[in-house]
Amino acid sequence: MQLSASIRTVRRFPDRQSADDVLAVEEPLEIRIDGDPLAVTMRTPGHDEDLAAGFCWTEGVVDHPDQIERVSPCTQAQFGNVVDVILADDVRQSRSRHVDAARRELYMSSSCGLCGTSSIERIRKRVQPFQGKFSIAASMLKELPMKMQAGQHAFALTGGLHAAAWFSEEGELQLLREDVGRHNAVDKLAGAMLLSGQLAERPGVLLVSGRVSFELIQKAARARLPILAAMGAPTTLAVDAAREFGMTLIGFLKPDGRFNIYADSGRVGINDAG
Repeated sequence: MQLSASIRTVRRFPDRQSADDVLAVEEPLEIRIDGDPLAVTMRTPGHDEDLAAGFCWTEGVVDHPDQIERVSPCTQAQFGNVVDVILADDVRQSRSRHVDAARRELYMSSSCGLCGTSSIERIRKRVQPFQGKFSIAASMLKELPMKMQAGQHAFALTGGLHAAAWFSEEGELQLLREDVGRHNAVDKLAGAMLLSGQLAERPGVLLVSGRVSFELIQKAARARLPILAAMGAPTTLAVDAAREFGMTLIGFLKPDGRFNIYADSGRVGINDAG
């Protein structure tokens, strides 16, 4: 059984007493495509199939759920921690150049999923700008952080995991994933949506627990979630990309109703901020 948390002995101050502390688990996961290595990411074990599928989706390896035949742990791997994404026979050859473009020779750190990507421009080309005007009430936005926190069971134990949550336009929590890496949490969420057939079924809000980088913008765009809200700050490139993709980007979302809109304020109902 995969564990997201583990116990280590620490020395607490100021009483200087030894005690057990619960820490988030961080281990490497190798993602393979049809048996060949694609990437290695440092992640929190759990929902590994979602992570592999979501990674392939957000990185442009696949463009449709039907292009994935199955996702499964590799039982032949000597040390475990390997997931194999098997493409459908009829698309394997046509997707080969997309696989090659996304392949990374060096592992990604748990804090930066774009390390090793050869071209940001390649990622931009994989994203279709949003056209619709799906909206959410400002008064509803402030409720999302508490709803996400209530579902962060591993974070409650360790205090060391990021979260990504998908909410409906009514503000109802649809799905939540946790991971030591911000980008992994979003990939796990996108992968779960992809494998369950919910991707692009209806619009929604993606809420992340930390800051927003360009990478999280492109992952949200690939998952067809037009509103990305964060409890932290965005980067300049994230703001520029959100505007380019026609997304709404919200930063510093607080339970007391404070937030900043950095891109496309037309999707947030301000009049009912309460």
